[in-house]
Amino acid sequence: MQSVDDLMKIIRQSIQSTQYAFLMTTDQTGLVNVRLMQPFPPEDDLTLWFGTSPRSRKTQDIRRDPRVTVAYHDAPGNAYITLQGQARIVDELEQRRTHWFTEWKLFWPDGPEGDDYALICFWPERIELMHFGENITPAPFGLVPAVLTRQGDEWIKAEAFRLA
Repeated sequence: MQSVDDLMKIIRQSIQSTQYAFLMTTDQTGLVNVRLMQPFPPEDDLTLWFGTSPRSRKTQDIRRDPRVTVAYHDAPGNAYITLQGQARIVDELEQRRTHWFTEWKLFWPDGPEGDDYALICFWPERIELMHFGENITPAPFGLVPAVLTRQGDEWIKAEAFRLA
């Protein structure tokens, strides 16, 4: 059985090796909106940053309901990571300059200084991990992921949802 530190190492490696993630928000009717995004590498505490337009549907969803899910698929590891937590929209110029990919000039011609570029800052509170390459497939085989929850600044193992 892997320790929290072992699981966190695997989670970080999988996230860092994956170029894209799915960002999921909920609209005013309760429907889930899913979009493929290019996140920046995670911070030490797994905070994630995404570039967006402040006028996009996802920013409107987050302003209304900051609960967000982010999911990664690590194909080479035959794994997935799902992070649930809180997001906020950030428009501070220094953060926009820090979180910018030059190739995004195609989408935001005015660059990080333009008023159509903002950031989503996501702070995870719960993580699910299934990783067949690392044998993280808690019993019954392949049906229940490893689950971590944040308590303050620490991650602890939690009980996963189990089928009755």
